[in-house]
Amino acid sequence: MEQPKLSVSDALELILDGAARLGEETVELADAYGRILAEPIIARRTQPPFESSAMDGYAVRADDAVEGASLSVIGEAAAGHLFDGQVAAGQAVRIFTGGAVPSGADSVLIQENTERTGDSVRVTVAVNKGQHVRSAGVDYRDGDLLVPEGARFSPRSLALAAASGRRDLKVAKRPRVAIVATGDELVPPGIEPGPGQITASNNAMLSALVIACGGVPVDLGLVADTLDDTQLAVKKAQDLGADLLVTSGGASVGEHDLVQKALVNEGLKLDFWRIAMRPGRPIMSGRLGAMRFIGLPGNPVSAYTGGILFLVPLLRALQGCAEIHHRLDHAVLATDLPANDWRADHLRARLTLRDGEPPLATPFARQDSSMMRVLAEADCLIVRPAEDVAKKAGETCRIIRLAPNL
Repeated sequence: MEQPKLSVSDALELILDGAARLGEETVELADAYGRILAEPIIARRTQPPFESSAMDGYAVRADDAVEGASLSVIGEAAAGHLFDGQVAAGQAVRIFTGGAVPSGADSVLIQENTERTGDSVRVTVAVNKGQHVRSAGVDYRDGDLLVPEGARFSPRSLALAAASGRRDLKVAKRPRVAIVATGDELVPPGIEPGPGQITASNNAMLSALVIACGGVPVDLGLVADTLDDTQLAVKKAQDLGADLLVTSGGASVGEHDLVQKALVNEGLKLDFWRIAMRPGRPIMSGRLGAMRFIGLPGNPVSAYTGGILFLVPLLRALQGCAEIHHRLDHAVLATDLPANDWRADHLRARLTLRDGEPPLATPFARQDSSMMRVLAEADCLIVRPAEDVAKKAGETCRIIRLAPNL
């Protein structure tokens, strides 16, 4: 059989061709975690809007707060409660973290450096001008860009959006992804497999990948190895208005591999169906009207690798994400690797973090595409180009880190 020449990068280019944000919707702040921002967040106020204290202590004039000086305490400035007055020579105002620095004061003398007696406070350690004072606008100013369009909301960026006064946010529409697994050998989780059968795992895995990338999975379950059943599943995905159909299994060339035939019968425009990669060579891509299609192999590791390399970037593109492609990091090989063949390799590996040095990548000894335990224990994929030369332990390699939610 002629070997496929299509590279991973060329296949991804075909998959991403024309992919753009599907639409926008407005959600409340509490519902925005993990969503892709469809417009930039611009500051509508200056933060902090006034000079404030970074510590508990006393608002003073630095010229007065020399060691041994005694100052008269004339009031208090707590967070949210202004001192309505002015600090003059020889005076101090009791102040708390976040409190507005009163007029006339230019520094905060922390309470650890004082001795308080009634309405008088003695300075035990001199203060420098401006010490422990947060300037107005030290965080950001009105009109500053806070979160760029295309960013995925994290707890940190949500906090920033909230602090800027935003309650409603415009985010990208979530892609609806229909997921189908084919194969007479498969039974759903919780059902005892019969002779020659195994428990299906790809639907759960792919659904989790879709959720992690901000999409909405629609699990259409398991489909028998018949052309009619496969075509019915395709029609169901279309009727549900899925933006993307993802299948696992039936992507090869055997008599029971019917996904491509079923989709072509329904009008699929096929982009490709084999890639020069390992694991996961029999991967398909195409479009059926407005619905995009990715066909993954049935072996769980092959399906996962294809999902990482192609499904994840496509879901990002369909939401207008600023970062579509995986970031390739550097690591150091812990073991020797033989020369690579005509396929790009993606080896499951463990990472060992090292202070001040690139992490150490240890590929698992067995890379069989059915071994899910190895997949679950992996921290990264070692990416090797086709025809790569043999590598020695200690040489640099490129990796895709597998985040906990991927």
